[in-house]
Amino acid sequence: MIRVKRKLNSVDVVDALTDLFILRGPPEYIRSDNGAEFIAKKVRAWIGAVGAKTAFIAPGSPWENGYCESFNARFRDELLNGEVFYSLREAQILIEKWRRHYNTVRPHSALGYRPPAPESIVPIDQRPTMH
Repeated sequence: MIRVKRKLNSVDVVDALTDLFILRGPPEYIRSDNGAEFIAKKVRAWIGAVGAKTAFIAPGSPWENGYCESFNARFRDELLNGEVFYSLREAQILIEKWRRHYNTVRPHSALGYRPPAPESIVPIDQRPTMH
């Protein structure tokens, strides 16, 4: 899920990372830019407390985090630059719809033009029945 708010602060970052760590476990390093929400003392303390380390990219060096920069560019080009959101809720719905398409339908060249997490659809007549 992409967190959509008018402004994200350090508490929002810790909240999002907590969800990821519960789902996937804490990584050895968290690579990020030097944005205020990532260099905040609360975030750095929390990352250290869970056993991970920070790996900040150098200012003005987006190539050090190429995957995120590539995703952000596509996100801007394919959605944000072409939309006017009239409410926060509308933004949340449209951004989640785009994210699902990006992950489950859109082909990715690095994956042999397959989506990273294609949806599985089980026909109704093949679903297990409850007794």
